[in-house]
Amino acid sequence: MRNLLAVWAGKATLGLSRRLGHGGSSLPGMVALRIQPALLLELARGLRRGTIIITGTNGKTTTARFLSTILEDAGLRLVHNRSGANLVAGLTSSFLEASRGGVVDADIALMEVDEATVPEAVRELRPLGLVVTNFFRDQLDRFGELDTTVSFIGRGLDAMQGHGFVALNADDPLVAYLGRGRGGHVVYYGVEDPASGSKVMTQTREQCQCLVCGRPLTYEVFYYGHLGRYGCPTGDFRRPAPGFRAGAVALGGSGGTAFTLSSPDRPDTQVRLPVPGLYNVYNGLAALTAALELGIPVERAAASLRRATASFGRMERIAMEGRSVLLALVKNPTGYNQVLRTILESGLPAGSPGRRLLMALNDKYADGTDVSWIWDVDFEVLAEPGAQVAGVVASGERAHDLAVRLKYAGVRRDQIQCVPDLGEALDLALGSTPAGETLFITPTYTAMLELRGIISRRGFAPQFWETGGEAAQP
Repeated sequence: MRNLLAVWAGKATLGLSRRLGHGGSSLPGMVALRIQPALLLELARGLRRGTIIITGTNGKTTTARFLSTILEDAGLRLVHNRSGANLVAGLTSSFLEASRGGVVDADIALMEVDEATVPEAVRELRPLGLVVTNFFRDQLDRFGELDTTVSFIGRGLDAMQGHGFVALNADDPLVAYLGRGRGGHVVYYGVEDPASGSKVMTQTREQCQCLVCGRPLTYEVFYYGHLGRYGCPTGDFRRPAPGFRAGAVALGGSGGTAFTLSSPDRPDTQVRLPVPGLYNVYNGLAALTAALELGIPVERAAASLRRATASFGRMERIAMEGRSVLLALVKNPTGYNQVLRTILESGLPAGSPGRRLLMALNDKYADGTDVSWIWDVDFEVLAEPGAQVAGVVASGERAHDLAVRLKYAGVRRDQIQCVPDLGEALDLALGSTPAGETLFITPTYTAMLELRGIISRRGFAPQFWETGGEAAQP
C-alpha cells in the first residue's frame, strides 16, 4: 500500500508539473520518496535485465542519448531519465513515469547519474553495467578538487562488488586508474589516432602525476585536456590497452564526425555521428562499448548512431527567424575549449562578415557558484586572426565577468556587447547574424534552460519532455 500511495502521489505531481510547464524532472521523485524511501529499489526490481549507469564530468547526457537510440532500435523497452535529473529523486521520477500500477514494464533502465550520487545509485539500482566518461574540474564549490569526485565513483565501483561490467575511458588517467587491481569485468575504450591529437598540449589539463609514484606522466600524444597516450617514466602506471578503439577519426566541423570502431572478435566498423567534436567521438565510443557488452551486434549499433540526434542544448541546432542557432552547453574549462574548437572549425559562407556568438554565464547552484573557472578557458583563440569572429554578446547573471575575461583574452572591445538579460541578448545576437548563417550560443546550465525556454515559447522548438530530449543537470 505504501508503494502504491507513493507511486500515485508521484505521478499526480508529475502530471501537475507538466501542465504548469515545468517538466516534472525531480519533484515527483521527491514527493514519492517522502512516502516510501525505498521506492527506487522496489521499482528497479521489476526490470527484466537491470540498469546501466553512465557517469563522469562531461558527456553523460550525450552518451546516454546515443545508447538509448541503440537499445531502442534493438527492440528493448527502456526506463531513461530523459528529463536529465540525475540525482536520486530524478532517477525515481523516471521510474514513476514508466510505471503502471506500481509495476515497471521495461527491459533496461538507462540512467545518467551525477558523480556524487553514484554510490547511492549503485546500492539502489544494482546495475549490470557502469560507464565512466572522464574527470575534469567542475563545480569546485560543490565537489572540491577532483580527488573528491574520483572517490565518489570509486566507492560506487566498490559497491558493485564485481557484479556486471565496468567500462572505463583508457585515455583519462584518472578514469583508467579506477580499474587498477579491480576484480570483475572491466573493459576500456579509447582513441587510437595520433593524427587527432598533438605532441604538445597548451590547454588546461587536470592530471600530470602518476597516481602510483607521483612522478610526472609523459605523453606520446594529447587528444585534449589530459586525455591521451600517457605513461609513468618508471613504468608504475600507463594507459591500459583499450579493447574498444576509435581510429581514423574525421572531424567535420559542425557537420558531424566519423571514425572506425575496432573491438574484440569483431570486424572493423565505420561509425558516423551526426554531432561534431572529438569529445563526441568519445561519447559515441562509450555508448558503443556498453551496447556491445550488452550483446548488441556491432553493425546494428553503428547504424543506430547514424540517426541519433543531438541532446537538448548540447550541439542542438534550431532554425530560428531564417538563421540556424547552435546551442552548446558549457560547464568547465575543458568542455568550453572543445566547444570553441568545434565552432572555429565550422566553415563560413562566402562573403560572411564572421562568426556571431552569444555567451551566457550564470552562477546559480546548478551552474556552480564559483565562476573563476572562466579564466582557465582558452578564449584567446577568438582573438586570433583566423578566428573570423565578428562579434560576441556576453549575457547572463555574470555577463560583466565574462565581458572582462573576453577583453583580457584580446577580443576587441568594439566586438563585445554586454547584455545581462538573456531575452534581450538573444534578440540582439540573432538580429546581428546575417540571414542563412549560424548564431553560436554557449550558455552554462541554467542559462541554457532559460534560453531554450525562450526559444520554445516563441514556437521555434518543443519543450524537452515533448520530444524525449534531455535537459540534464550538471
